[in-house]
Amino acid sequence: MVLALAKEIAMRKNELLSRSFGNDQSDNQIETIYFGGGTPSVLTNDEINFLISEVYKNYDVVENPEITLEANPDDLSAERILELSKSPINRLSIGIQSFYEDDLKMMNRAHNSEEAIKCLQEATKYFDNISLDLIYGIPGLTDEMWKKNIETALSFGIPHISSYALTVEPKTALRKLIDTGKIAEPQDEVASNHFIILVETLQQNDFIHYELSNFGKEGYFSKNNSAYWLGKKYIGIGPSAHSYDGEKRGWNVANNSLYLKSIQNDELPIETEILTISDRYNEYIMTGLRTIWGVSLDRIENEFGLEYLNYLKKQSQKFLNDELLFIENNILKPTLKGKFLTDGIASDLFYLNLEE
Repeated sequence: MVLALAKEIAMRKNELLSRSFGNDQSDNQIETIYFGGGTPSVLTNDEINFLISEVYKNYDVVENPEITLEANPDDLSAERILELSKSPINRLSIGIQSFYEDDLKMMNRAHNSEEAIKCLQEATKYFDNISLDLIYGIPGLTDEMWKKNIETALSFGIPHISSYALTVEPKTALRKLIDTGKIAEPQDEVASNHFIILVETLQQNDFIHYELSNFGKEGYFSKNNSAYWLGKKYIGIGPSAHSYDGEKRGWNVANNSLYLKSIQNDELPIETEILTISDRYNEYIMTGLRTIWGVSLDRIENEFGLEYLNYLKKQSQKFLNDELLFIENNILKPTLKGKFLTDGIASDLFYLNLEE
């Protein structure tokens, strides 16, 4: 698999040159490398070094790129963290989720609360740039318990936190527990309260709420995730990986065997779709409203035309009246009250019926 990943890296080296936004040469440079999805922490340092060297060999990489490894506490022993500190990895994204044992069991997490604590104690010895994930809206998680979760995370001096409301996927153990009445269904009101507590607590601790689910101290925003929200191009390598070049989206086959076979046959196992103007408008609305950068009405007019601008103004008026959205310097943004409802608001602003 590692050799196949390296081969795909080389096979796709010209993709970033396929379309450049304006004259910005940096758009064709690699700014971040992200080892995510699956369990990238199973890679050895030699394998990590090899894959990173293949990126440098085939692409123009900026000086001091952000190189992130995504991992769970049960994968990050003291020994492994020490090893990673000697690799080019300079940022860790750790899936803590909760510091409560009952929450972790309910969510079927492989780690326990003790491992979560030990992992952060070790990781902060060697890494300055650490992000951790926390989940709110969990049945039985009181406001006080949620505050304690946040305070525990802050006690480690973590500079970035990603936090999401609990979602219950079909055909999961959690779904079965809810259906059989062993656990209560997550409540929107509880999640909304937790979200407000999260925003207020982190802002009091000098975190910037730069995206709906992401909070970072100055200089610690995720460059990788920010690239998605700002519409930058990216290449996804490996099974199930997604890519975007400004005009079309692509996704690799999810099956490992089919992926390996295609690469061995010098074929890219990727499907693509060309985005229509409506697709690009809708994506900008969705990502823009989720971030501190908002939706620029000037960009809507310049990039999509007056028809889209007038439609957006018309659709957003009710949210402006209800103080869920506001306009500042010709940029449309959600209010604090509107932030928790951002995805629903965005869907009402989508342009779905325009003939391309």
